[in-house]
Amino acid sequence: MSFGQGGPQWGPGGTGGPGGGPTPDWAALAEASEARTRRRKWLLIGGGAFATIGIAAAVAITVVSANSDDTSASNKPASELPSAADIPGASKDSGPSFEATTPPPPPDPKDFISSAKKDKAPLTPEGLFPGKSWRTGDRLYKKGPTDSTTKCTSVTQSALGSVLAKNDCTRMIRASYIRDGVAITIGVAVFDTAADAEKTKAQVKKGLVNSLSGKGVPAFCRTGVCRGTYNAFGRYAYFTTTGYTSGKDVTTGDRKAYGAGDDLARFAFQRINQRGEAQASAAAEAPQ
Repeated sequence: MSFGQGGPQWGPGGTGGPGGGPTPDWAALAEASEARTRRRKWLLIGGGAFATIGIAAAVAITVVSANSDDTSASNKPASELPSAADIPGASKDSGPSFEATTPPPPPDPKDFISSAKKDKAPLTPEGLFPGKSWRTGDRLYKKGPTDSTTKCTSVTQSALGSVLAKNDCTRMIRASYIRDGVAITIGVAVFDTAADAEKTKAQVKKGLVNSLSGKGVPAFCRTGVCRGTYNAFGRYAYFTTTGYTSGKDVTTGDRKAYGAGDDLARFAFQRINQRGEAQASAAAEAPQ
């Protein structure tokens, strides 16, 4: 019995049965349906797994890329790797920084002896010329009498006195020293400002501080020729009068008299400068 080519034919109504051809194999159809269902399920599971692996790989690649712009950087020697300063966000500071502080400069000693407003240390003959003698090198000068007066013109020759008065000298301090028959009187004139002292130095052309005798220093420079020096430092002008206690004239080129006068002029400068240094040192040590 033949069912015709192509296998069983389905009539209207879509069902088989008496008068409609042979009955379908329902068991076979069910197995085929289950097989297709299982295949779809495994395909879905397999696709999900592959998708998960793909996503993980993408994340890993992204992390690696974020950590290094050049995947070959790990293979470079240390000398070729970027320094910390070249890495974005890296700090160039090696540690905490502190603001640099610079201590103030020490006071200038000359500032303290250039104005009466700042030069406040006691000013006396003994303070300016301490001790009983003064030595420089192998030369020892013994100290004689000292004095101090506010009448500057009263202890000077008139030519010098007029200059001191014009520039408002406020005090004259004197001290005498002697060595080997040569006597020297130092006169330190005090002014309110350094400008007054400088003007006095520039204006003095002649005239001496009167010699001061006593206490082992015989009278000198009352007559005859003596040598004088003039200078200034700060608010002080200082002078020397040098002569022989024998009354001998001091002549040009007299190394003994000239040397003694220059020694004591230098001593006067040193004492004035030390006065400034002492006040500057006290100011530097005072609490701020």
